[in-house]
Amino acid sequence: MLTQPLALHEVRIGSNRLEGLLRLPADACGLVIFAHGSGSSRFSRRNSFVAEELGRYGLATLLFDLLTDEESADRRNVFDIARLGERVLEAIDWAPGHHAVAALPIGLFGASTGAAAALVAAARRAAVVAAVVSRGGRPDLAGASLPAVRAPTLLIVGGADYAVIELNEQAAEQLLCERSIAIVPAATHLFEEPGALERVVDLALQWFLRHLGRGPQARA
Repeated sequence: MLTQPLALHEVRIGSNRLEGLLRLPADACGLVIFAHGSGSSRFSRRNSFVAEELGRYGLATLLFDLLTDEESADRRNVFDIARLGERVLEAIDWAPGHHAVAALPIGLFGASTGAAAALVAAARRAAVVAAVVSRGGRPDLAGASLPAVRAPTLLIVGGADYAVIELNEQAAEQLLCERSIAIVPAATHLFEEPGALERVVDLALQWFLRHLGRGPQARA
């Protein structure tokens, strides 16, 4: 079993000084920036679990609030993909200025509407973003940005999340980059079934390690 000690840093992102949590392994091989959705925050239980597990294998992770408190009070902002994409861009642009992660290749992990925001940002920073993973995401909401994505993209969907499977399949047809759809059998939208979120971690870990430079590793 691989286990790296993690240092936890509180950071501020972008012009709105959005609060973030940077988990930093001792020997990081890449940085994964999380884009949550559906009004969640940097304290998202599911994303925090994924981040902690990725950290065990040498991936630094950044979870941050995509909206200010005032913006979060308006439910419409959860679906403002342009605004959310801009916030992910700010996080991507923040990384080179933070000494601990400045040299690390960048991956994006998006959930729900955050997956669309991640893909919009990946399209606009095609030379910087090295990999994208979507968990139960709405990549279709990235719209015209999809053909401009160059980063290898993995779309993870629950096998019982029927409508979202179809939306992911439609989005995958518009992606011109390396892309793959992974179905987690019997899982619903939030991957709450026993072992479902662990399977998400396995899939995301292999994808990021493959494309951020360390190569495949078994998760114990």
